[in-house]
Amino acid sequence: MSGESPGESTTAAGSRLLPLYAAGFVTAFGAHSIAASLGGYTEAEHASLLTLGVLLAVYDGAEIVLKPIFGALADRVGPRPVLLGGLLAFAAASAAFVLAGNPALVGVARFGQGAAAAAFSPAAGAMVARLTPQAGHGKAYGGYGAWKGIGYTLGPVLGGVLITLGGYALLFGTLAALAVAVAAWAALAVPAVPPLPRARQTVLDLVRRLSTSGFVRPTLALAGATAALAVGVGFLPVAGAASGLGPLVTGAAVSVLAATAALVQPRAGRARDNGRIADGPGMATGLALAAAGMACGAVIPGAAGLLVSAVLVGVGTGLATPIAFAHLAASTPAERLGQTMGAAEVGREVGDAGGPLLVGAIAAAAGALGAGLIGLAVALGALAVAVLRATSSR
Repeated sequence: MSGESPGESTTAAGSRLLPLYAAGFVTAFGAHSIAASLGGYTEAEHASLLTLGVLLAVYDGAEIVLKPIFGALADRVGPRPVLLGGLLAFAAASAAFVLAGNPALVGVARFGQGAAAAAFSPAAGAMVARLTPQAGHGKAYGGYGAWKGIGYTLGPVLGGVLITLGGYALLFGTLAALAVAVAAWAALAVPAVPPLPRARQTVLDLVRRLSTSGFVRPTLALAGATAALAVGVGFLPVAGAASGLGPLVTGAAVSVLAATAALVQPRAGRARDNGRIADGPGMATGLALAAAGMACGAVIPGAAGLLVSAVLVGVGTGLATPIAFAHLAASTPAERLGQTMGAAEVGREVGDAGGPLLVGAIAAAAGALGAGLIGLAVALGALAVAVLRATSSR
C-alpha cells in the first residue's frame, strides 16, 4: 500500500501531466505562430494566393493523414516513445530550416513539423488518459486543452515578435529549442506506459468501433468546437473591421475568445468529473453556445457584437472540448487509446479547415460575411441536435 497522502498523489500526477500539456502547447504554438505570418511571407516572396493556401494547409494535411497511423503505433509500442520521437522530429524539422537558410523551404519545414505533431499529439492525448484515473479525465483534458488554447493565443503575437526581431530563422530556431526542452522534460517526468495486450483487430472491427456513438458523438463535438474556434480567430477581426473597429479592438476580441476558452476548459472538466454535467448534454450545450456566438457576431453590430460573440464562442468551445475528450477516453479500450485519439484528432483538423472554408464560401456567394457566420451557426446547431439525438437513442 502506498504511503503517499491524497494530496501528494495528486501533486505527483499533476507533475507527470504537465509535460504532456506542454506538448499540446508546442503543436498549437508552432502551427499558429507560423500561419499568422505567412501572408506577409508570400507578399515578400511575390507568391500567389494559391501558394499561401498550400502553405497554410500543409501542416494540417500532414496531421490528417498521419495522426491515425501514429496513434495506432503508440498503441503498439507504447505512447511514450512516440511522444518523445515526435517532439525530437519537430525540433529537427525546425532546425533544418534554420540550417538550410532558404526561405523558399518554409513549406517543406512546415510539412515536417505537421508530420511530427501527428506523432506526439495523439500520443500525448492517450497518455493523459493512461496516467489519470477515469474519474479525473475531464479535469485532465481540460488542462490539456487550456495549454493548447494558450498556444493558439500566444502563437500569432510571439511569432510576429520573433520574426520582427530575427526573421523566420529566429522563429524556427525558437520552436526547435522549445521542442527539445519539452522532450527533455517529458523524458525526465513522464513515466513509461507499456503497451497493453490487444486482441487481433480486423478492418471491419475498426470500422465498427469508430462508427459507435461513443466515438462519433465526441468527434462531432470536437470538429464543431474547433471549427467555431478557427472561424472566431480568423473572421471575427474581419467582421470588426467591417464595422469600423481598429486592429486593437479586434485583436482584443480574439484574445478574449482564446482566454475564455482556456479558463473554461479546466472548470468544465471538473464539473464533468463531479457529475454536474452529463457528457451528451454538455457537448450539445457547448456547440449551441458556439452557434449563438456566431449568430451574435453576424447580427449585433460594433464592439458589443464582437465581444458577445467572442465570449459565447470561448465558453462553448471550452465546454465541449474537454468533455468530448473525456468521453472518448471513457468509451475506448485502454489498449486502443492511441488509435482512437488519432482518429478523433482528424475530426478536429477537418473542423479547423472546414469551418473557415464553409464561412468563406457562403460569404463569397452571398456577398456578406454575416451570411457565412449564420451558415456556420446553423451547422453547429445541427451538430448539437445530432449529439443530443445520439444521447437519447443510446
